[in-house]
Amino acid sequence: MNDIWKGEALADLRVDGKRLWDALMELAQIGATEKGGVKRLALTDLDRQGRDLVVGWGKAAGMSITIDQIGNVFMRRDGTDNTLPPVVTGSHIDTQPTGGKFDGNYGVLAGLEVVRTLNDRGIRTRAPIEVAFWTNEEGSRFVPVMMGSGVFCGAFTLEHAYAARDTEGKSVGEELERIGYKGTQVPGDHPIGAYFETHIEQGPVLEDADKVIGVVPAVMGLSWYDCTVGGMEAHAGPTPMHLRRDAMQVAARIIPEVVAIANRYPPYGRGTVGMMQVFPNSRNVIPGQVKFSIDLRNVSDELLNTMHEEMVAFVERTAAETGLEIKLERVSYYPPCPFHPDVVGAVRNATARLGYSTMDVVSGAGHDAIYAARLAPSGMIFVPCKDGISHNEIEDAKPEHLEAGCNVLLHAMLERAGVV
Repeated sequence: MNDIWKGEALADLRVDGKRLWDALMELAQIGATEKGGVKRLALTDLDRQGRDLVVGWGKAAGMSITIDQIGNVFMRRDGTDNTLPPVVTGSHIDTQPTGGKFDGNYGVLAGLEVVRTLNDRGIRTRAPIEVAFWTNEEGSRFVPVMMGSGVFCGAFTLEHAYAARDTEGKSVGEELERIGYKGTQVPGDHPIGAYFETHIEQGPVLEDADKVIGVVPAVMGLSWYDCTVGGMEAHAGPTPMHLRRDAMQVAARIIPEVVAIANRYPPYGRGTVGMMQVFPNSRNVIPGQVKFSIDLRNVSDELLNTMHEEMVAFVERTAAETGLEIKLERVSYYPPCPFHPDVVGAVRNATARLGYSTMDVVSGAGHDAIYAARLAPSGMIFVPCKDGISHNEIEDAKPEHLEAGCNVLLHAMLERAGVV
């Protein structure tokens, strides 16, 4: 497989880092915010402008364009054997309401830069190469998240996605039609031979370890819960401590256990309480009900199930000890996603060939690659972001790190696609 790298020209092949950076900065002007971020929500007029810009760049690079019924866009550079399924890379260009310049956008434009580099050098691949961008990955305007790739792999139906509405009552189906990106291809009918996604890490691990490339062997699974503790409201003054049914104090026993469970299963155990509602939420009333979220994550089904069982057991024990009613409901579950060893191996080979410092990083965030992995061998490439910050207008990354990740993508895709 590695014979293609014996040629000096391919061994020295590198992308144009400045061109990649300039493309990122130009796309970031569409929906630019005063703080230097980007607000380009899915299926808005700004999303249409962003899509039009990227599609125009793809056409200028000689790529053909296919749009499916959920608005996923595939930009294709033909190979010498177009009977082979394409080697695909991509991500998304929709953002959070206070998003940054790189989340998602980097993965799409890194793929475009790969094609531009191959064009510059006149290099032909056996299999076609495609750059994809998926609809409504962020889920900040429409639910569910990762909508386009989810419909593509059959996680939920096209009809379900079309019916989703934003806070103004506008539906996905209507908005796709309005912006002109309601295509004709049936989602999932588009073949994929292998899928790569290049992304900023969105966490602090690479920066902390001073590594340039994160090889991503897997994405953590997650369990989300709603926990409701039922007590009794009473006056904070006249009610003695031993006669109280204080929902807040019982919730306060459960919350540290969420963190403790995560700490018992390192290095990828995660436990978070990020949302809390207190009733009646008055300064001098003992809380009668507290509802809060629990987020548990880990890298294997076995570990995640163990964490789940320990959480359930602790809640049941706490209810028995306190006499308060506690309801723990699992509201969402995404299984861990191990990536394909051949694709992960291609990323490792490319990183070693290029001489970049590297480490394995299991992703704690969801990505379109999770759904792509259901249909084709898939993997991801991470590069550092400043202070690990993402989903924030101050999100930042070094041009040389973005260039390095794109070089790894280039070499990994060529290993999978083959060079004529």
